[in-house]
Amino acid sequence: MIKDKGKFYTFEGIDGCGKSTQLVRVAERLRAVGVSCVVTREPGGAPISEKIRELLMAPIPSDKAQMCVETELLLYLAARAQHVSEIIVPAINRGETVLCDRFEQATFAYQGGGRGLDMEKIRSINDFATNGLMPDMTFIIDIPVEISQERLNKLGKGKDRMESAGVDFFERVRKAYINAATADPYGIKLLDGTMSMDELTNEIFEVISCVKA
Repeated sequence: MIKDKGKFYTFEGIDGCGKSTQLVRVAERLRAVGVSCVVTREPGGAPISEKIRELLMAPIPSDKAQMCVETELLLYLAARAQHVSEIIVPAINRGETVLCDRFEQATFAYQGGGRGLDMEKIRSINDFATNGLMPDMTFIIDIPVEISQERLNKLGKGKDRMESAGVDFFERVRKAYINAATADPYGIKLLDGTMSMDELTNEIFEVISCVKA
């Protein structure tokens, strides 16, 4: 018997928005009703992709040459190509539901909106890296940048290279996420990240239940 293909959902938003927490909560609820889930992340998710993640996330000392934005983009998409090929597509083909912490919208928001790279060029390279794979639904959890910064500061850990980009950078990233949701209301669900965790989980689960139906 040929299995139906699985579904692919991605969770997005600026740092500190709560997307990773929601992904885990939604996975637990899906498993509780008998849905087989693969939980993964970007950059990373596959062994080679995790090695690239280490390079992308590591702070670079101020006295060293900084990573240029073109290198950053290509490293993210190289990690994605391996991740899609090794982890995501095989899981979908097995009929499993894939929940991914960040995917293509992160690239459009961070490297496009935040870094100012050309969106059409990003889209073209991303299509090549993913072989045209698109999520069944993307959830963007939106919070103001000041709340993002407060949450990151409360964590008390050193900021990685991306988290150190500054408030103006994250304002541009947030705007890019909102613009993406406005442009594609059927493929992207914009959620209020100031809602309670339970309210967010319920809303996401309800949308997934409709998509799966």
